[in-house]
Amino acid sequence: MASLFDAARACLDAATPDDKLARTAEAAKAFADGAFALLEDDREPEPIRMPGRPERPRLVHPRELPRRGFGTLEGRAAFIHAVAHIEFNAIDLAWDAVYRFRHFPPAYYADWIGVASDEARHFAMLRTRLREFGHDYGDFDAHNGLWEMAEKTAHDALARMALVPRVLEARGLDVTPGMIVKLRSLGDDATADILEVILREEVGHVAAGSRWYRWCCALQGIEPRAKFRELLGAYARPVLHGPFNLEARSAAGFDEEELAALQQLDMQSRS
Repeated sequence: MASLFDAARACLDAATPDDKLARTAEAAKAFADGAFALLEDDREPEPIRMPGRPERPRLVHPRELPRRGFGTLEGRAAFIHAVAHIEFNAIDLAWDAVYRFRHFPPAYYADWIGVASDEARHFAMLRTRLREFGHDYGDFDAHNGLWEMAEKTAHDALARMALVPRVLEARGLDVTPGMIVKLRSLGDDATADILEVILREEVGHVAAGSRWYRWCCALQGIEPRAKFRELLGAYARPVLHGPFNLEARSAAGFDEEELAALQQLDMQSRS
């Protein structure tokens, strides 16, 4: 019987968008069909490394990315490309969560394989829309911030669950509603409709992070709220910016104390 972890590694290593999407679909179907050995595989994961990526987009520091408004077709294409890049990274983040962290319940792997499948579909929708603007993935520069957080949390599933889905990916819950409003005001309902799908499904992805973060805390006898505040302070201050979408974050598993901690850290960073 094939190994789920080998399949996850193959998805991570796939270097072209078409190959990564095809391998993701193949692995997700095989998992659903019960084709993978799971608990019998006791091998340690390889040290984290950059996943397979196409030669483009060129990865630069976020400060080097030009600021473009939605008022031009080029600006809107650059925005769609930026969101597509986030979704492409999110495919790798989900597969790394499968590959890197062993001896979890089967439901953990089912959650993150489901996330990988969703992110692949999001990327495909955005890429199709980008092509309608006369561009393709790779035509604009991008940054590597999401994967950098994966590297920082490779040693600890608890930290990964806290900081990737519940901080970086949850940022989309905060900013996407405003983007949808702006796009609709410009008459770009096609792009706004894609973002509506992404926003709705990202709530479930962040909720998976909340669920497995608390599972890790319970396993280690750690109080989750205090630990989350600690991790936010240690890793996430530069990327915490309000206002927060409290309704969506609550639906994604944040409790009132955690939401208050986010708002407090945001206020401290502004003062």
